[in-house]
Amino acid sequence: MGTLSIINARVVTMNARAHNGNTAAQIGARHGAAMSDLGVIENGHVCMRDGVITSVAPGQPASLVGEVIDAGGRVCMPALIDCHTHLCFAGNRWSEWEQLRAGESYESILAAGGGIMSTVRATKQATVTALAQELGDRLRALANLGVGSVEVKSGYGLDWQSEMKMLNAIGEAAKNSPQLVVATCLGGHAIPADNTAWPEQFAAHVADLARQFPGVAVDAFCERSALSVQQCREIFAQAKKFNVTRRLHTDQFNSMGGVAMAIECGATTVDHLEAADENSITALAQSKTIAVLLPCSVYALGGAYARGRSMIDQGAAVAVASNANPGSAPTIDMRFAMHLAVRHCGLSTNEALTAATWNAACALGIETKVGSLQVGKRADAIVLEERDERALTHGFAGPPPRHVVLAGKLMSYRH
Repeated sequence: MGTLSIINARVVTMNARAHNGNTAAQIGARHGAAMSDLGVIENGHVCMRDGVITSVAPGQPASLVGEVIDAGGRVCMPALIDCHTHLCFAGNRWSEWEQLRAGESYESILAAGGGIMSTVRATKQATVTALAQELGDRLRALANLGVGSVEVKSGYGLDWQSEMKMLNAIGEAAKNSPQLVVATCLGGHAIPADNTAWPEQFAAHVADLARQFPGVAVDAFCERSALSVQQCREIFAQAKKFNVTRRLHTDQFNSMGGVAMAIECGATTVDHLEAADENSITALAQSKTIAVLLPCSVYALGGAYARGRSMIDQGAAVAVASNANPGSAPTIDMRFAMHLAVRHCGLSTNEALTAATWNAACALGIETKVGSLQVGKRADAIVLEERDERALTHGFAGPPPRHVVLAGKLMSYRH
């Protein structure tokens, strides 16, 4: 893969133990006040060889061999990590957005067979090859915006064969992607009208998931319009039995006890949390479970944003993700999710950067590989157009990164 060096940079290492990148690997999400430590090197370099970071330190490297990027004082930081997406799907729902803008309610669209079920029908009809090709296009678009690692969920199948088809498509797309792609099986996304026993059937298939797709997490949507707390608990019980990582969509519209159940069942993350009550926030702050905020959905649908400020002040670990999907969050821009987290969820710039890199890596269990600029890690880095990282969260609809480096390969060079 060759050698590449980024010099004369304001290096935001995301390494909280010391203000250089040559220390032992950190493990575990940062909670509360620890989310503010970015490990900044005011004027430093990042050197890479064969896809791995070999040096992160102040000043100039001892020698320069291979390709050199002079950052000119601009910010160099880890590539962003989008730890919650629904990027594997077929079809689109733009006509529904026109219906919503004309005053029709989402509930009436859903009752008429639209909403998530529209995407389910289109995805069921698509081939593995078609799904993988469309996902590959979306992944390349994310890479251009500086996203180096991406979680991609199934969930538009709602039967075992279709969910497996989606996971196979995600695997195919991952083979051809410059990014690190992490798959999640969202079998508990919804209950199809023609098979109300699907949640129980999905729970019974978790053993098959563990055997066929080792390392893939399970996910479910705990909501009045989706699965009950007990149905999610049964899925999680099977996942725990077979040592499968658990994640949960919960408290998007209603607080039903999903957070407490997820913590009790050892879930790695709870995602959404717009309707989380004070007891749920306190419980999160006292747990190892990571709160994943998805503010792009609130921007699209309206409503109250998750109380990120309260979560962090009480000591919780918070991540931020795009929730990219064709319905409630039709965006691929993690930078906009970070902007909304600062503007409406109360995070500081430093906290949002941690939430979109280090804590997002922890949410996916890949923090030993990515999430910080550190010797021995995968060489994923971006150089911003700006010389102040605050521009990334306070600005919006700005230019993509000046340079994107994934696995040590320069993906974008625009100047």
